[in-house]
Amino acid sequence: MIEFFEFEADFMDSWRCIPMRVRYKLDTCGIKLKLAEWNQMNQESRQNLMTLPCDIESEIDAYRHYIQDLVWKLTDKSVAELPIDPHPAWEDINTIPDSVQKKSEEIGVNITVEVWASLTNLQRFALIKLSRSSHENKNFLPALQEFKIFD
Repeated sequence: MIEFFEFEADFMDSWRCIPMRVRYKLDTCGIKLKLAEWNQMNQESRQNLMTLPCDIESEIDAYRHYIQDLVWKLTDKSVAELPIDPHPAWEDINTIPDSVQKKSEEIGVNITVEVWASLTNLQRFALIKLSRSSHENKNFLPALQEFKIFD
């Protein structure tokens, strides 16, 4: 079974957006997948992107090559690549990123370092993405609620 965050449920029936789990893997392997490329994929390919492992170096390389090949077959274009951050903010359990701190303060929530450290990498990744000024932000509060940070 493929797992999504509850806050993603409103768009996962149609798969119209790239799920956080896939976005996390994309950042891990240094790929910038466009929504138009995602929308050209069939359901099996999207599910593969959700379930294929992307944790250790060999898996990260295999995941990157899978996406590169898939996008090439769909578009006859190379997928955009991004530099891979060797120390991504979501792996730092001792520092809450400013964007997360600011966004949580805006809604009256205090996230402590202890709470931050108790989250999974994927949960911290999601909060970072949802707190950025370039993001829609409507799912930040539902994510806090889902992660049991705020009632």
